[in-house]
Amino acid sequence: MPTPLRNADLDPQTEYVRIYRELGQYEFPWDFNQSLSFALFRTYAVPSIGRLLDETHEFTERTQKRYDDTALLLDEVINKGFDSPDGLAAVRRINGMHRMYDISHDDMRYVLSTFVVVPKRWIDSFGWRALTPSEVTASVRYYQDLGRHMGIKEIPETYEAFADLMDSYERAHFAFDEGGRRVADSTLDLLTTFYPRPLAPVLRVFSKALMDPPLIEAFGYDEPGALARRLSEGALRARARFVRLLPARRRPVTVESLTRIKSYPDGFSVREMGTFAPGCPVHHRAAPDETASTASA
Repeated sequence: MPTPLRNADLDPQTEYVRIYRELGQYEFPWDFNQSLSFALFRTYAVPSIGRLLDETHEFTERTQKRYDDTALLLDEVINKGFDSPDGLAAVRRINGMHRMYDISHDDMRYVLSTFVVVPKRWIDSFGWRALTPSEVTASVRYYQDLGRHMGIKEIPETYEAFADLMDSYERAHFAFDEGGRRVADSTLDLLTTFYPRPLAPVLRVFSKALMDPPLIEAFGYDEPGALARRLSEGALRARARFVRLLPARRRPVTVESLTRIKSYPDGFSVREMGTFAPGCPVHHRAAPDETASTASA
């Protein structure tokens, strides 16, 4: 498979933000959205993470907004870059929310690893083409930079090191927790609303069939069975063969443009998104350099 012209002349050591942006918005927009959703599912299976998310009630009582805020804040960095006013504001909001809770350094580093590893593995299995070595390096550099902006220490240097970290952490920590199960159930309920309602039962089986056995066991879900796994994986591979025949995408697919993002029909302000500590109002006057984003219709 030839290297895509879009990224062929870009240096992954210095132009990783642009490479990662184009992967997510032109080359694999649907795959990135799906794989990052499954990356979040994996984090719920670590009891210290799933239990905390359950205790905040954000993922169980305000699931749509929590999903939207996470996706939009992360996408703001991708769209604007780490050094832009809005990109920095998005990172500050993410950091501000994390500082409200007692989150271990190891859990933070594990979550970062899922964002690197799960999309690559998804595309290896279900993408219309493989990622190039340059694109894999760019993904690693992008999340290393995000991790540094979040104050995460001892960040892996290579994709292989990220994969080893994720796999070993899951072997040591995956376990059933009632709170993590509630968060997983709420997120699964939300994902089924992104498609026509009659498909909800099928989508539940489909989603579980794409979870590996350790994840299924950690959530206490029934094993979906070999037939469901074959059909689900076969459907994704058939989609990949179809997408391979399509012409190159000419317009970016941003998170803001997705119909599944529903919390901000009149636009959003990065500095007012997410959760705030008690006593800090959600609605406050924007800083002078703030640029409000406008949601697409």
